[in-house]
Amino acid sequence: MTPDMILTNARILTMDPDRPRAEAVALASGRIAALGSRAEIEALAGPATEVVDCGGATLLPGFVESHLHLVLGGAELAHLQLHGIDGEAALARAFRAFAADHPDRPLLMAQGGHYAMLDHPMGRHDLDRIIADRPIAITAHDHHTVWANTAALKAAGLLGGAKMPHGHEVVMGEDGLATGELREFEAFAPVVALGGEARLNLGIATGAEPTPWPSEAEQAIDRAKVAAGLAHCARHGITSMVNMDGNRYTLELLRGLQREGGLTARVKVPFHFKPHMELSELDRADAMTRDFDDAWLTCGFVKLFMDGVVDSRTAYMLNDYPGHPGHRSEPLFPGPRFNEIATEIDRRGHQIAVHAIGDGAVRTTIDGYEAARKANGARDSRHRIEHIELIDPADIPRLGRLGITASVQPPHAPGAMDFALYPTIDVIGRGRMKDAYLCRTLAEAGAALAFASDWPVTDVSVLRGIGAALTRQPYDTPAARDERIELMRVLHAYTAGGAWAAHMDGLTGMLRPGLAADIVVLSGDIEATAPEEVAAMAVSLTIAGGRVTWRG
Repeated sequence: MTPDMILTNARILTMDPDRPRAEAVALASGRIAALGSRAEIEALAGPATEVVDCGGATLLPGFVESHLHLVLGGAELAHLQLHGIDGEAALARAFRAFAADHPDRPLLMAQGGHYAMLDHPMGRHDLDRIIADRPIAITAHDHHTVWANTAALKAAGLLGGAKMPHGHEVVMGEDGLATGELREFEAFAPVVALGGEARLNLGIATGAEPTPWPSEAEQAIDRAKVAAGLAHCARHGITSMVNMDGNRYTLELLRGLQREGGLTARVKVPFHFKPHMELSELDRADAMTRDFDDAWLTCGFVKLFMDGVVDSRTAYMLNDYPGHPGHRSEPLFPGPRFNEIATEIDRRGHQIAVHAIGDGAVRTTIDGYEAARKANGARDSRHRIEHIELIDPADIPRLGRLGITASVQPPHAPGAMDFALYPTIDVIGRGRMKDAYLCRTLAEAGAALAFASDWPVTDVSVLRGIGAALTRQPYDTPAARDERIELMRVLHAYTAGGAWAAHMDGLTGMLRPGLAADIVVLSGDIEATAPEEVAAMAVSLTIAGGRVTWRG
């Protein structure tokens, strides 16, 4: 077959252990037709073949974003971005300028806030001093806390408090009114709804479907936000992704884009199982898996949250938080209940992915996977744990032994990229930092690694993530190890490792004849680039399924 496109004069890193290097690649009908030397591949060109000279740049399998929130990220591109903004004066300037630019928005939502933005815990009165006559709110960078002003709380019906499911909280003050701090998704969902994005929040907040079902006009509005997210990811070389929140509506939005020719990445979307659900709700996961099963859109897995996050002390710990005697938080799914759920999900043949931050949450999740294997027998499940920010050393060998994927985000480690060391290091405790944010230790113990950004928690740029994994310095705490890992292992975790973890390895993740033509070209030689300069490299060409989605 005559190639449609040839990419030549490149430093090709195939991620295929049988043939790790090449100089040129031929693409035909959306698949890799051949790899080899320049002379071998260029000789295959026909009159209509497009030949792209890569000028010695690095060519890789398209990046697999193993953990992101595509719909939320696409919507949040239109919000106020607070990265690098600290202190009330700077916050006020940013909000007031944004308000002037958007006089008709019912909610002024900001993204990228953090727990130490002010010199004291943030509350509604702080935000009232900035803007009092319009609803405003700030989402924390970890997306597990929102701070709202009084106008937003009143409009959302939360100023006097509200009953919430376990693990979600409208924090109340001594005056009997909400402080403005809203912990976890269902607590701040009423505020998000003020901005007209309630439908897009359902996949992560409740796992439910929009009722009534959105009109075509409403779906078009939502599809445009998803399309913006896809375009943003394409600019960073992402050709496959695992969306970590979802419902059927998410898949239907993506299918609509697919029909329009606007689906620029392979997307895997879960059924989100919440603590209030009965096992019979897994019938919905079965139906989603049956109805969405092509090379571009799949389900096939169930996502659960076991706990919250460290900085708000909602992560479930085995020991008390330092300075907070008796407080360890609690799992959203107690051990016996999770064992039952994991066993049933596994019996139905689905993959499981669990958000587990604290060492207690991680252990509970591992125990559940072990219970499922004992009940159902071993299979190629590739069950996952998302984040693993703290793990008890006794549990580390269990990951490899049970075949559990460690889905971790190198930029999340405090001090590595976007997250400051404080207050996280104090919340965990300096003595436990040796067990926190591990990468190299998990890999050396036999865990399969899949790297990701958790966008929009951090920037979706894979290059920034690679830079974080390569350059993160050991913590200046007792017994802390060097958790940096070598370049090729990092690249594997963002390509072939991510594809394997998503059950996409039969389609993408490596450059091998017969696999999908999912390719990214980096502007320089990544192997010769200093680790601290990797994040500044550019993505010059991204192809998914033989379709060029972006050039620069």
